[in-house]
Amino acid sequence: MEEQQQQKKNKYSIIVPTYNECLNIALLVYLVYKHLPDVDFEMIIVDDGSPDGTQDVVKKLQEVYGEDRILLRARPKKLGLGTAYVHGLKHASGNFVVIMDADLSHHPKYLPSFIKKQMETGASLITGTRYVKGGGVHGWNLKRKLTSRGANVLAQTLLWPGVSDLTGSFRLYKKSVLEDVISTCVSKGYVFQMEIIVRASRKGYHIEEVVPITFVDRVYGSSKLGGSEIVEYLKGLVYLLVST
Repeated sequence: MEEQQQQKKNKYSIIVPTYNECLNIALLVYLVYKHLPDVDFEMIIVDDGSPDGTQDVVKKLQEVYGEDRILLRARPKKLGLGTAYVHGLKHASGNFVVIMDADLSHHPKYLPSFIKKQMETGASLITGTRYVKGGGVHGWNLKRKLTSRGANVLAQTLLWPGVSDLTGSFRLYKKSVLEDVISTCVSKGYVFQMEIIVRASRKGYHIEEVVPITFVDRVYGSSKLGGSEIVEYLKGLVYLLVST
């Protein structure tokens, strides 16, 4: 009963960056509502000028769920993943912030576990992980699995952040903590995920990595991760090594 009362006092702002996600965003919103029936939340869609009509779909969703629950905070073009979170955070009214992908690789069914674990531990940051018992990846070929695992092992060895999944982006933050940490981050792309958790660890924030998740490769559309992002990851790793 006490846990339920505490949950009702909290509000969760779910920030979802999008680019060409018209085929996924409606299903994502439906699943979030399905799995958080008794939770006070808002979804902040940060769309970077998608040419596929993503924003039109979001506007239709606003007609169904209300503009106070589905917030469209569009930007004119692709400006980077890290800055998308910064932009969404400016519009967040909750005291907790969830960051997740729009392509359904992060299933909303895990959200109750994130919330429950935070309430049990009082942690500043709850992160899902693919690399503990119960977690995993589906839909990736062996090369991509090895690349991801290798990137995480390399970062753990050099940076010692105390977590196993540095490149994952399915996380729950106390809003005040995210605001503090994000103000010190310089990365804009996929390196942002690694930088923010490393800086949170260096600042001494309480991080819990006990929510095993199964990452499923995107349902519709094509992956936006390419060779340039891998190069940026390595550059970011070196930067964090010498600056933290």
